[in-house]
Amino acid sequence: MSEITGHVVFSHGLEGSPFGTKIRALYEIAEGEGFEVAAVDYRGITDPEERVQMLSDFCRDFSGHLVLAGSSLGGYVSLAAAPTLHARGVFLMAPALYMPGIPPLKRGLPDCPIALVHGWRDEVIPCEQSMRFARENHLALHLVESDHQMHSAIPFLRYLFQYFLVESRRAQFVA
Repeated sequence: MSEITGHVVFSHGLEGSPFGTKIRALYEIAEGEGFEVAAVDYRGITDPEERVQMLSDFCRDFSGHLVLAGSSLGGYVSLAAAPTLHARGVFLMAPALYMPGIPPLKRGLPDCPIALVHGWRDEVIPCEQSMRFARENHLALHLVESDHQMHSAIPFLRYLFQYFLVESRRAQFVA
């Protein structure tokens, strides 16, 4: 595909960077599907609400199909900003939900597809957090044999992300 069909914006975790392994792996998938791709640099910013505001400001002038993708704290940030940004999809990897210091979602869930992936052996954010979130919100959850970084699950993440992008675009036309 050569025509830009929308935007994918990545949000990294607390100790991550906009050039992390998962972002780099998924970046080319999004470009291949015709999306303009960006990653917000939150390094040095630990406050979740400040990160949500940064993401909202970053995406403010985007029009069309917006997909937010986030890992760990970036997952929370993506989910929290999605309703006000009218995101068309949110792709979450080991999101920091129900964790100490993480405020509850103020605006509820966005009205768009949400993908949720978590590693069984996550030593930072227990997979039970995502299990709880999926159960409470009737979401599909993909548990993978991996840790918090999910590097061993990159091939599956790439496959799932490509499927998610295609389906989020399709859902736009069905709705």
